[in-house]
Amino acid sequence: MDGSLYKTSRFGETLGRHGLQIKRECITTLQINIGKRCNQACHHCHVESGPNRTENMERKTVDRILELLQDEPKITLIDITGGAPEMNPHFRDFVKALRAMSKDVIDRCNLTVLFEKGQEDTAEFLAEQRIQVVASLPCYLEDNVNAQRGKGVFGKSITALEKLNALGYGKPDSGLVLNLVYNPIGTHLPPEQKKLEAAYREHLQKHFGIVFNNLFTITNMPIKRFAHMLERDGLAEQYMQLLIDSFNVQAVQEVMCKQLVSISWDGKLYDCDFNQMLEIPLNFKPRTIWDISSFSTLDQDIAFADHCFGCTAGAGSSCTGALLKEGKKA
Repeated sequence: MDGSLYKTSRFGETLGRHGLQIKRECITTLQINIGKRCNQACHHCHVESGPNRTENMERKTVDRILELLQDEPKITLIDITGGAPEMNPHFRDFVKALRAMSKDVIDRCNLTVLFEKGQEDTAEFLAEQRIQVVASLPCYLEDNVNAQRGKGVFGKSITALEKLNALGYGKPDSGLVLNLVYNPIGTHLPPEQKKLEAAYREHLQKHFGIVFNNLFTITNMPIKRFAHMLERDGLAEQYMQLLIDSFNVQAVQEVMCKQLVSISWDGKLYDCDFNQMLEIPLNFKPRTIWDISSFSTLDQDIAFADHCFGCTAGAGSSCTGALLKEGKKA
């Protein structure tokens, strides 16, 4: 890959005009894509996951990650994603090993996977291991969710949330964290996170008795499946211009890649999940978990391209929601 194509990106030029740099600091989080197989095929999915994907992390890769983590006390959070991560055959062993190391673990759950064959007791397993659940629910209205994620997904998602609540997830003082994720439906930025969270909370409680801890609003990245949709509808340039025009210098200081490293299903290393899907390696130099002796030895330089405007638009966006309480441009 020619790194110069990315180093001269509009995003890089914008950072330069504002005298800004993005450098890796102390790594506290590993985000691990454990496989691309999923029981859903959502329109906005930047991973392009689906039932027919065969990429799945092998046991030797899981074991190598665990080996590296033995000497990494500063890495306290392991964020497991997919696909539907629960569908990887090594998921439970991996989770139990991480918890035995006292690592906090996030499972990015699409909710409907809990009703797949072989997953009947997955919710109970997550509760037993005290795993944080980050659950996709792109809207609290049925028609919008089904339009984005498939017919019947909303109903199954609600039933899954009810099951998680029954186990204590989202309940005060339970210690079982349940966070929901909102993605915009269409070509706009997420609304103000706290206001939308209040609307979610009121609607889900009133109509279904569902409770949760936090709502994360995440900007749709103009890559992969969502990018194909934008190009098909002739909206690619319009959406990119929206992200560029919404650039927020305050959000730059909070971007997740400063404290996070992403690992793909085959052990390759990236600055974030989005770079992983575009196959933009660390500092444009392909490296794997077998090439390093420690995560602390990784370079400070971060590879970026124009999709990075998605993380710095408005209130900013990360895998844990908005970066800033207010999205005012500075």
